[in-house]
Amino acid sequence: MKGKKIAVIGGGKMGEVLASWIVSGKLLSSGDVTVADIVPARLNHLKNQYKVQVTGDNKKAVKDAGIVILAVKPQNMSEVLKELSPAIDRDKLVVSIAAGITIGFIQDHLKKGMRIVRVMPNTPALIGEGAAALAPGEHATEEDMQTARAIFDAVGVTVMVKEDLMDVVTGLSGSGPAYVFIIIDALSDAGVLMGLPRDIAQKLAAQTLLGAAKLFLTTGKHPGELRDMVTSPGGTTIAGIKALEQGGLRAALIAAVEAATLRSKELGKGK
Repeated sequence: MKGKKIAVIGGGKMGEVLASWIVSGKLLSSGDVTVADIVPARLNHLKNQYKVQVTGDNKKAVKDAGIVILAVKPQNMSEVLKELSPAIDRDKLVVSIAAGITIGFIQDHLKKGMRIVRVMPNTPALIGEGAAALAPGEHATEEDMQTARAIFDAVGVTVMVKEDLMDVVTGLSGSGPAYVFIIIDALSDAGVLMGLPRDIAQKLAAQTLLGAAKLFLTTGKHPGELRDMVTSPGGTTIAGIKALEQGGLRAALIAAVEAATLRSKELGKGK
């Protein structure tokens, strides 16, 4: 990353997250990061909060940048790419975080042979605990992928996938935080039902999910093995697991990922 400049096109939540962590993680200095947006209030906020460079002119933002991050809404991508096409050459790495927008779509709107990386991040990146999947375009180099990973490693964990799996990533980790919030809410309701104050129930539920996830990531043990560590014969946990199986929790989560994946594919086709 040393010696490079980044232009973030789109100063919304995820654009802000990336710009802030690039600076706070010292991947680049604030003077080497430019954020472009059409809303002056957003630009003022970003400049005051993170000391990054800001502009309302997308072409100006990418002029001296070696890396261009497309953080605009999918429905605005075509218009933005048409505007940027004359200003982006093959010396620049293009990184897109727009859901449902394929590498092919981006390539069709830019010059031939562009180096493109498609990324699907998720909202826990807001606190540096994101999960992002990266897929390389045809002309992206190994160095390009290392650069993209460095950016998204700054806001969480990254994995590499083929682009045809991006819809599955969207259904799992992209939409996944919403599923987890529902689980936290349901566990909290259960705690309240059985007599716990709401604030205590929520804190216990959230920390339990956080701790269990960290235990899995730290130990590398299979989820079933970790589950068995908690499950005594004839005990409380197995009684709870029986209720979960009867309620169809496992099947419901699988169906949720499947439905979100299929919807992502539909959106990618413009339906």
